[in-house]
Amino acid sequence: MRNKNYDKVFLITVCLMILAGLFILVSASMGLLSREGASFSSIVIKQMALGLGPGIVLFLIASRIHYKKWKRFALPLFIFSFLLMLLVFEPHLGFSHGGAKRWISFGSFTFQPSEILKFAFIIYLASWLSSRKDDVKSFKFGFLPFLIITGFVGALLVLEPDIGTLGVIAITAALMFFVAGGRFSQVALLIFLGVAVLYVLILIKPHAMSRVTVFLNPSVDPQGIGYQLRQSLIGIGSGGIFGRGFGMSIQKFNYLPEPIGDSIFAVFAEEFGFIGSLFLLGLFLFFLYRGFRIVMRSPDSFARLLGSGIVMLIIIQSFINIGSIIGIVPLTGLPLIFISQGGSALAMALASMGILLNISKNG
Repeated sequence: MRNKNYDKVFLITVCLMILAGLFILVSASMGLLSREGASFSSIVIKQMALGLGPGIVLFLIASRIHYKKWKRFALPLFIFSFLLMLLVFEPHLGFSHGGAKRWISFGSFTFQPSEILKFAFIIYLASWLSSRKDDVKSFKFGFLPFLIITGFVGALLVLEPDIGTLGVIAITAALMFFVAGGRFSQVALLIFLGVAVLYVLILIKPHAMSRVTVFLNPSVDPQGIGYQLRQSLIGIGSGGIFGRGFGMSIQKFNYLPEPIGDSIFAVFAEEFGFIGSLFLLGLFLFFLYRGFRIVMRSPDSFARLLGSGIVMLIIIQSFINIGSIIGIVPLTGLPLIFISQGGSALAMALASMGILLNISKNG
């Protein structure tokens, strides 16, 4: 039976998250402005112009495209995103920051192609898995091709390197494989292979080893590799129950690295305290609930896989970000979706929300 309306509650939830993100970004950017002397327009207005603006356009377009049409463009979109990722290694286009090549630069405009890759990969994987049907359980026709597809994407992310995004994509892909009908034994093998790959990466990538070292011992090298986590925990702890108040964070001034990036949750927790942090976590959990409500009412396997992949990707990345800032998982450098600065991340997240709303309408 066809619904005539979008899921309004889900739409309101997304709008609240975006609004909360803009308020938090405004406050967090104050610290960076005083630290680097940048103009306000270079941070907040840039986020609105390059993230929120294009994101709303993509959201409106995606919400009006019948979700089944994405299946037709899944492979070309995936190939395009893969080729786009290769451009980060082109000397004149690739832009490096913090020892990693994850951005493409056109003059003053930069964007992260991995955000497009995540979007395209979820669509392609949903299309591929839904076409496999019972073959998903087959090692030869299901598990092995899935492993090869995911491996190609993973290899590209390792070269950047972007281990955080690799982890998010790998976990999301494994869960989608399970939703599609993968066996428990196959999922267990995926987990084993994932742990083995992670172990090798920790051994060969110095920055990965340092993050694991800090995770295991947060007090190590407080002025070096342990500085970000230490300053994040100071900010979170000083927020107490009710927080210092909006705009009153101290850590964002000259102390906290990346206050508008992956450390933005620490700024939020300092200003809004334990109660505010619970509210933000509750908002993400309610997003998860409403998202899976849409998924459970999906009319076919493609819609179910596509919707679940989108929801899981958003939640997994967001919770990994928050978990790394409070010290329960290693630091990853991943942004907090809807909250952290990043125009390409916000734009692609909003495009994904448009697809989810279209599924809710046609469910």
